[in-house]
Amino acid sequence: MGMIMFVGFVALLMGFGCRSSSAHGGVSESEMRKIIGINSEGPYLGIVAPNAFELNPLLQSPSFVPDSHLPYLDFAGRRFRLGQVGEQKVIVVMTGLGMVNAGIATQLLISLFQLKAVLHYGISGNANPNLQIGDVTIARSWAHAGLWNWQRFGDGPNDELALESSGDYTRKIGYLKFSDYNNGTGKEQEDVDNLLNSVWFQPEEIFPVNGTPEVRQHAFWVPADQHYFSLAQALKGLELESCVNSTCLPRKPIVERVKRAMSANIFVDNQSYRDFLYSKFNTTSVDMESAAVALICRQQETPFLIIRALSDLAGGGSSVSNEASTFTTLASQNSVTVLIKFINLLS
Repeated sequence: MGMIMFVGFVALLMGFGCRSSSAHGGVSESEMRKIIGINSEGPYLGIVAPNAFELNPLLQSPSFVPDSHLPYLDFAGRRFRLGQVGEQKVIVVMTGLGMVNAGIATQLLISLFQLKAVLHYGISGNANPNLQIGDVTIARSWAHAGLWNWQRFGDGPNDELALESSGDYTRKIGYLKFSDYNNGTGKEQEDVDNLLNSVWFQPEEIFPVNGTPEVRQHAFWVPADQHYFSLAQALKGLELESCVNSTCLPRKPIVERVKRAMSANIFVDNQSYRDFLYSKFNTTSVDMESAAVALICRQQETPFLIIRALSDLAGGGSSVSNEASTFTTLASQNSVTVLIKFINLLS
């Protein structure tokens, strides 16, 4: 499937863009020759990092060896870095912040290059009270927590949502009722409705490559590759960093496989919303990119695994200061340590 997709993509580019400047949306003949040459050496592991502070620890690691002939290819505003980690050939790309950036970068990576899998890593907030900052989580399933149907005031759980009857929206997944979190100062205010009413969580519309074009399917929880998830069990007990200068965590961080994690274009630093996500969905890590990576891989039939180190408590109180800026460096390094160890397990 991957080779067929790539050949078709190359034909499309050669037919419509090769005579144009890449700065204006086309693909030059020089770029196409480089892409074809890169793929002749594949397949690769695609590695996706969200931001520079997560990317740099990998690039600076002695485990990452850049390709001596072609260390990178710049394409469509992205830099695709070629190299090797252990015995595995890799192509590394940075997405930038948020779901749209993550989706674009992942789609380009899969469409341009011959891949056998995608590994995504970085930092995240922690919604799970059983884990701490510095721990590294590997989730079995991912969901986009930011696709909502916002219900009008006065309607309740038994009232049909707008466009629900046509199949566009659903009440199956669940909702957040804002009045459950009213901050009343007196007993008389406890039962006052909130004009924001409720938001209902929605699945994504997806169009898998093995489906009929323009005939949608739906996906909320997107599972990681089962083989990779099982293999990650071997990472338990891996030694990770526990101190930033003189600030040390209460215990040494661990690698933990978890059931669920969620992403949205939201930086969560609110204890009530953090607690809601954990109690409603049993989610552990919360970030702004991973679900987009998972959804693209799901549609493109590409195996994936996502590694996220916990850098803050997403607004939750703890004996550990809830400041992402304090532990970002530590969490980023721990995520890279786990990533490299996992890649070595594939050899």
